[in-house]
Amino acid sequence: MAECECLPRCPFFNDKMQNMPSLASMMKKRYCLGDSSECARHIVFLALGSEKVPSDLFPSQVDRARHMVAGQ
Repeated sequence: MAECECLPRCPFFNDKMQNMPSLASMMKKRYCLGDSSECARHIVFLALGSEKVPSDLFPSQVDRARHMVAGQ
């Protein structure tokens, strides 16, 4: 799988996860280097644009992301 196009500038990992390297590594492997279609942040990014991705949205919060997209 290809690396997610958002990873280099994803504020979630590049800002919020700096102090949690083990957790960040695990999540990056699953969501950023695996299937980014399962990342809540990526779902919102694709549907609504980067400016609509909440800073507190975790990659695992897919239900929240789908709710946001549905409510556009």
